[in-house]
Amino acid sequence: MTVDGTEGALVPSEQSGFGTEPQARVARGLDTSVAHPARVYNYWLGGKDNFAADRAAAEAAVAANPLVLQGVRANRAFLGRAVRFLAGDRGIRQFLDIGTGIPAAENTHEVAQAVAPDCRVVYVDNDPIVLVHARALLASTPQGATAYIEADLRDPDTILRQAAATLDFSQPVAVTLLAILQNLPDSTRPHAIVAGLMEAVPSGSWLVISHPAGDIMPEAMAEMGKRLNARQSPDDQVTFRHYEEVCRFFDGLELLEPGVVQPHRWRPDRHDPVDGGDLSAWCGVACKP
Repeated sequence: MTVDGTEGALVPSEQSGFGTEPQARVARGLDTSVAHPARVYNYWLGGKDNFAADRAAAEAAVAANPLVLQGVRANRAFLGRAVRFLAGDRGIRQFLDIGTGIPAAENTHEVAQAVAPDCRVVYVDNDPIVLVHARALLASTPQGATAYIEADLRDPDTILRQAAATLDFSQPVAVTLLAILQNLPDSTRPHAIVAGLMEAVPSGSWLVISHPAGDIMPEAMAEMGKRLNARQSPDDQVTFRHYEEVCRFFDGLELLEPGVVQPHRWRPDRHDPVDGGDLSAWCGVACKP
């Protein structure tokens, strides 16, 4: 995750389709020679908003762990199930989506507002390419609202301050951190950052996390992490964590059943296969008492 507040002009591309350069580029503040996690993830999802460096990093990771492609799809499906559950079964109307990434199918506001049109959603990311797509994220229902913040998870105070323009922090908020915490090394005290975010929201709020696992297929994951870190900036180095380390993010909260599990095993619906193999990720959903 690289902090970069620079905005640039948009230049349409004559190319389109999978594997081409992005249809819109940022003229300033974007180093396309270094892979970025959001654009690598976009490539894994079959998107076109990525550059050669991103595709090289993504393919190197797939070579080390072919199940990563199945894993990102399972992660996306988990996001949809968790948001639908919170908006539908728990009546949550506010979502703070940190590390949202480049828009794909069924973004958080689309899922939430399909259940309850008055949902309010704030997206947070720090990749200039994501900023290019902010207008797509901001397509709210008339009853609800969406907003976009260009900020870094390492700066939670800025996130909370700017999100308060859209969200009412006296009412419950669902904080979602999907496949983003691995970009925070232990030296940044990621557990303290998450705890600080949850301290800022009231009782009845929720935390939704997914995190690549270091203890499922550990050799393949170690090689995958090595290959990604060789191609991403020093600020974007990945740290894959074990089950116990992921559970610590939920300290002080009430974990919803089935607890911390692999994404495809978190409350699968009839359209989701229960057994997706040893996908290397942990996830969970928890409520602040």
